[in-house]
Amino acid sequence: MNIRSFEIKDTDAVEQLWKEIFPKSAPYNAPRKVVRDKMSVQKDLFFVAEEDGLIIGTVMSGYDGHRGWLYTVAVKPEYRRKGIGRRLVDHAVTALANIGCPKVNLQIFPTNAEVVAFYKAAGFMVEDRISMGKRLAGGTALQE
Repeated sequence: MNIRSFEIKDTDAVEQLWKEIFPKSAPYNAPRKVVRDKMSVQKDLFFVAEEDGLIIGTVMSGYDGHRGWLYTVAVKPEYRRKGIGRRLVDHAVTALANIGCPKVNLQIFPTNAEVVAFYKAAGFMVEDRISMGKRLAGGTALQE
């Protein structure tokens, strides 16, 4: 298994993976749109796990100069519990640390106990915060 930077040729495989792992994603999180947007901002913080030419996992990260973020950590179900997700997260965290990021955040649904346990095992802590968001009518978040 190899972790490497995402390449445009990976788009179809990543789209298929994300549709499998995140089937209830909102339209503004459509995989091709997310990939296209990420390629215009910090594309060097988007990684895939590959085995024998097959994309088996992803992690997309970002850094705003204050905090780092992890997004779309996904591993094909048949490859889970083999340390791939952990290696992807560690790879992204290292990449963020290497550019001076002091802290990494992520958001998950509180009812997803398995994912909470995964991130706790990776050294993340549940923080007492309220996550809020606002969609922007003129921003790319609503455009297809």
